[in-house]
Amino acid sequence: MGRYFRILISFWSAALAAEMEYRTNFLIATLSSVGGMAGSVFTLSLFYRGDYQFGSWVWEEALIVLGIFTLLKGFSNIFLDPNLNRIVKHVQQGTLDFVLLKPISSQFWLSSRALSPWGIPDLIVGSSLIAYAGGKLQLEFGDYLLSTIPLVFGLVSLYSIWFMLGATSIWFVKIYNVTEVLRGLLEAGRFPMSAYPTVFRFFFTFVVPVAFMTTVPAGVMLGWPDADAIAGAGQLTLVFWILGGGGLALGLLLVSGCFWRFALRFYTSASS
Repeated sequence: MGRYFRILISFWSAALAAEMEYRTNFLIATLSSVGGMAGSVFTLSLFYRGDYQFGSWVWEEALIVLGIFTLLKGFSNIFLDPNLNRIVKHVQQGTLDFVLLKPISSQFWLSSRALSPWGIPDLIVGSSLIAYAGGKLQLEFGDYLLSTIPLVFGLVSLYSIWFMLGATSIWFVKIYNVTEVLRGLLEAGRFPMSAYPTVFRFFFTFVVPVAFMTTVPAGVMLGWPDADAIAGAGQLTLVFWILGGGGLALGLLLVSGCFWRFALRFYTSASS
């Protein structure tokens, strides 16, 4: 583990040094993040005009869901986009051969080699929105801390799904459209699951687990006592949702590793 940690520091140091050559990108990313948040808040406000609200979610609570979604987006921009989208290029150009020859886990190398700081504005904006809404709701520090558990589980689930999609490039080579479909599905996470009909709630909870990435962490932060307020799926305690999110994350992570090793059996390398 110590060796992998030192390798990770070397990876990220080199990646940051390369990215900081284009510092104007940070300003552009900041303006884009602020503009995107303003648009999202405006869209959400259209639903909350008058007395309408998403199920049991009041305005400030829906803002917390949006803030967590923005954190998820920032995480993706920092860690997932610069790494997992390159798996396709490695397969196309044959450079995956060199990755497989390195004396470390190829999944670790492909998942952590690059780092992009341009997702940091999303983390700042998302955290600010959560802090603002949480202040209005008088949340305590323990509420924020408890919600980090299902949030980390959601991030692991997102990574695992993204990595498995990237691994399919060994068969299909060009899968950019598939990743864009995943992005589109994840956009559903900017609203509480109560905003959707029952069929979609089921789909975004048990098929594509978007609910475990945004709505469940928000529900844990707010202390919702049952699943009806989270995903409209019956009276289940928050403990169930936290344990379910953890089991899902661990399961997807293990499956992603097994799926990668299975996919490599069909990789013929650039020289074959």
